[in-house]
Amino acid sequence: MTMVGRCATAADASVGGRPGRDEVPVTAGDRPGRAPTVDARELVAAMTRQPAGQASPSVYETGRLVSLAPWLTHHVERVEHLLAAQRPDGAWGGPEGYAVVPTLSAVEALLTALRRGDAAWLPGAGGPARLVRAVDVGLSALYGRLPGRAALPDLPATDLTVPALVEAVNGHLELLRADPGGSLAGWRDARPLPLPTGLDGVRLDRVRALFAAGRPLPQKLLHALEVGGAAARRTPGAAPTSRGAVGASPAATAAWLGVPEPGAGPGVAAAVAYLEEAARQQGGPVPCATPIAVFERAWTLSILSRAGLAPPVSPLLLAGLVAAVGPTGAATGPGLPADADTTSVTLYALARLGHPVDPSSLWRYDTGEHFCTWQGEDGESVTTNAHVLDAFGWHLAHGGRTDPRLEAATRRLSRWLADRQSPDGGWSDRWHASPYYATSCAVLALAGYGRGPQVAGTVARAAAWVLAGQRADGSWGRWDGTVEETAYAVQVLHAAGPAAPPGTGPALARALRYLSTMEGRDGEPALWHDKDLYRPAVIVGAAVAAARHLVRDYAIGTAAGAESRTGPLISAA
Repeated sequence: MTMVGRCATAADASVGGRPGRDEVPVTAGDRPGRAPTVDARELVAAMTRQPAGQASPSVYETGRLVSLAPWLTHHVERVEHLLAAQRPDGAWGGPEGYAVVPTLSAVEALLTALRRGDAAWLPGAGGPARLVRAVDVGLSALYGRLPGRAALPDLPATDLTVPALVEAVNGHLELLRADPGGSLAGWRDARPLPLPTGLDGVRLDRVRALFAAGRPLPQKLLHALEVGGAAARRTPGAAPTSRGAVGASPAATAAWLGVPEPGAGPGVAAAVAYLEEAARQQGGPVPCATPIAVFERAWTLSILSRAGLAPPVSPLLLAGLVAAVGPTGAATGPGLPADADTTSVTLYALARLGHPVDPSSLWRYDTGEHFCTWQGEDGESVTTNAHVLDAFGWHLAHGGRTDPRLEAATRRLSRWLADRQSPDGGWSDRWHASPYYATSCAVLALAGYGRGPQVAGTVARAAAWVLAGQRADGSWGRWDGTVEETAYAVQVLHAAGPAAPPGTGPALARALRYLSTMEGRDGEPALWHDKDLYRPAVIVGAAVAAARHLVRDYAIGTAAGAESRTGPLISAA
């Protein structure tokens, strides 16, 4: 288990009240010996030790580097990572439609590696056979999923990455037709791989027309610059940041860079240094986005502080968060556009830590109905709007009444969130695969800062839905029980306060036992949305730490005969 995994094996939080429904039995097995405050400190220390942030490697992004940058350090390790990550059914990545993007990327990358002769670099004598076998079953998986058999989830840039990858795989298949005696001769007569039902290449064509015209590219497009193909190389429409990143993406940076040549200028040198550092962080494979310091720090500190934790935070770390908020807000990482989600969570974290910053940068994202994640967003985000409610609600409760817009905005956001609650009581969102994440964001915001007569009923319905979804082992999860999703479910039940349904106490006891025994043993699945699913380890550790202490605090209080309170359990103060 990583340090992040170890430091999240207990939690530390204080709460503002208890549901007063049921007592949670306290047993020795529910009380790990590790002091909760130590866990919080180690989570903060982890952010200092690894200032770029920690995110799980992406099959999609790693596959793009295998294709685009064989010269980059740890190339063999990236190929090996793809081979090791392939599932028994031949696909890569998450369940259902979440497998499409990583499987396309891995198959295209391994086809490229075969054509280049990269198998000769693999250890052992069976390198070529391993690549051929992986491609063979990978192609079978793709033809079995496309078209229409796997609905595509709402991942960023899917309408660009999927057509670009299908086009590239079909280019490889066309070359196979001219090589009847090759190692993949069984695919020589295969029909072209189709696009998933409902997806076309129209937007990709428009984006590539921007490349051809040499026009500046929208900043949010830079994160997926690799879809431009050969036209992305040194395109005048994009440039690396001072840290060398293009769109905070290793794949986008590699696509812009191409093959580096000596003496090509500071931009090229910076891009090479960025890619080398990204490759070294995990020994070859890379995440979809790096660095993610603002994102990681804002989410982690807001989670811990909301649960009542106050670990020492260095002035340098705080100053970095303050500096991240500019006139247009804050961005997840260098080269990415500022967005309302990162901005609102950063503002909320700073406010709770005693360093409030004027939230006026959020108004530029106001559509009049809700708040867009960024201007021109296709669709809408429940969690972004919940986080905006957090930020505005805190400022309204702490002297923000001088801005008359805050009161109206918090009421409007409360109605908007309530209107988007599913009939079953939960929410889903475009930035996370699990409805428990979206539901926790909405409930915490509404319970803490919601205004209007609809709030109490909305929170009560959410708590009832969560309670009904608990598994026999005490966990919650969309596909299988996970510690991350269980943490979100616990936070919903706590935040419900007196609206928590009967049976909440025993459910929390089962959740505590699950969290106490299964952390680091649930497979640590990636559930967060980027071009591929990913897991921000420190953020997940903070969520689990907060949930474990919230349950334990409730359990110890009821066992000691503590008086029930009437306020929400997650503190809004």
